Amino acid sequence: QVALAESGGGSVQAGGSLTLSCALSGTTYRRLCMTWFRQAPGKEREGILGREGVAAIDADGRTSYADSVLGRFTISQDKAKNTLYLKMNNVNFDDSAVYYCAADPVSRSVNRGGICLRGRNGVDYWGKGTLVTISS
Repeated sequence: QVALAESGGGSVQAGGSLTLSCALSGTTYRRLCMTWFRQAPGKEREGILGREGVAAIDADGRTSYADSVLGRFTISQDKAKNTLYLKMNNVNFDDSAVYYCAADPVSRSVNRGGICLRGRNGVDYWGKGTLVTISS
């Protein structure tokens, strides 16, 4: 059974940096397309539909970013450690959200906008999320 566990969330001042991690167990990263989604405060009732793609990386290392984070966030993966990362720099108040790690075992590449080819509907496995709060 595939399991994803995010960590690294917390409170950070605007302009600061934070790194999120996602530990994967139950499979290997070999052919997964991985995505970081986020869900802003107030959108919890929308469920999965309220989650926006932030950054994605496919099994060959190709990456994609949402326009809102391009140049500030970096997605990476350490296959030896089965861990996905999201390095967040120069954060702003719009980055406050619950961040979810997601795995798509079918998509072979990424699409524009920080998602894998099949988008949100292609996600088979979700983590439970980690909260990031940006403070002044």
